[in-house]
Amino acid sequence: MNTILKIDEISLSFASNDADVSVLKRYSLTLQAGETVCILGPSGCGKSSLLRVIAGFETIDAGAIYLNDTLLSSATFTVAPEHRRVGFMFQDYALFPHLNVAQNIGFGLKKLSAEAREQQVQALLKLVDLEPYAKRFPHELSGGQQQRAALARALAPKPDILLLDEPFSNLDADTRERLIFELRTILKQTGVTTLMVTHSHSEAVALGDRIEQMG
Repeated sequence: MNTILKIDEISLSFASNDADVSVLKRYSLTLQAGETVCILGPSGCGKSSLLRVIAGFETIDAGAIYLNDTLLSSATFTVAPEHRRVGFMFQDYALFPHLNVAQNIGFGLKKLSAEAREQQVQALLKLVDLEPYAKRFPHELSGGQQQRAALARALAPKPDILLLDEPFSNLDADTRERLIFELRTILKQTGVTTLMVTHSHSEAVALGDRIEQMG
């Protein structure tokens, strides 16, 4: 199998009260094509920070991150987030409140023709079972529907890797159980390489092809 993501001994720290607080210290990880890996660990252990450095929202202090053998980040070099071919689904979903579901999904497809963009949006609406809700706005959706809309938006540009930050933390138990199954089905249908972080052992076991412990 091809290695999609390679994280090579990265370190990350933040300044706090005139001192540097280490968040990640010489952390390494690899993901293979089509694999779903779950990072399991308690709050504050650096899970979300790991996703943010992969996406390019934070700059690492040491080490290197490669996607398809292309350098994304080092201590002296970084590729802008919009050029990384990384899909990110935020913990709070971060849907644009002034855009409807279809517009949210198509937001990152501006380089496509109008026809190609519409085809891609319709295919994703069908994939996540939101076709009847295409014209609704985020505040008109349930938590589970918002999650699926956010997933479709992250998948729309056909990223090389999908990052999921605690995707079930805002859902009630019944909805969470149903959507875990739905998400695994969608990930396997698309074949997208996925890295998810969670504090829930049951979520990691249900979704992950492999589980990595952090913290």
